[in-house]
Amino acid sequence: MLNDLDERFQEAAQFFWTSRDLAQQTQIASGRADAGTRGAVTAGKQMGALEELLTDVLVDAGIERSHVRARSSLELPGYYRPEKQWDLLVVVDGQLLVAIEFKSQVGPSFGNNFNNRTEEAIGNAEDVWTAYREGRFGKHQAPFLGYFFLLEDCAKVHAPVKNSEPYFEVDPVFKGASYAKRYEVLCERLVLERKYTSACLALATNASPTKVTFPAATLNFRQFAAAVDAHAQSFINGRE
Repeated sequence: MLNDLDERFQEAAQFFWTSRDLAQQTQIASGRADAGTRGAVTAGKQMGALEELLTDVLVDAGIERSHVRARSSLELPGYYRPEKQWDLLVVVDGQLLVAIEFKSQVGPSFGNNFNNRTEEAIGNAEDVWTAYREGRFGKHQAPFLGYFFLLEDCAKVHAPVKNSEPYFEVDPVFKGASYAKRYEVLCERLVLERKYTSACLALATNASPTKVTFPAATLNFRQFAAAVDAHAQSFINGRE
């Protein structure tokens, strides 16, 4: 695997914030700024450096660069809908090898967005796995499904969150859990329930330099990249 993986991930996290700021400034200058922080979200590819990093991980594992898609031709058929765009795909000789989703969440609003992200992550996985079962991707080995999440590291994501329990108690793991903890549980359970092959949860401060931390060792970027690398190498070795 890449020798400078940790350094490049730090750079990718910094690029996320830099590109958000630049996108918002560009929209303001043009007089077309969206409300609140939406301008930073709608304007560009904040995960561009991460796409390049994972592309290099795949190429280093033996995948031809031309087989990695991160900017175009990202649609996969679903079961409950005709298609869905993923953020990074690897398709080799008609075989779906890798599909990865990149998501992020920044303040000030975390509550409704957490629920939306949860429903989206589960729904996307259910849709693509059912499509796989139905033969939409041919009769090949199961693809690698990856879920990457970058969460703004700020005081609000670490504060305990109250649950509404008018009839039944929530799962004890969510009692007094912060949004950071909720995302940690989400990512761990997405892998535990085999919705995704691997997941990564990174917390990054909106600063320069940004400070990146991983709330769980099982969700750090190095293990995520290692899982991608292992899946790619297994495919390459199986063809030899």
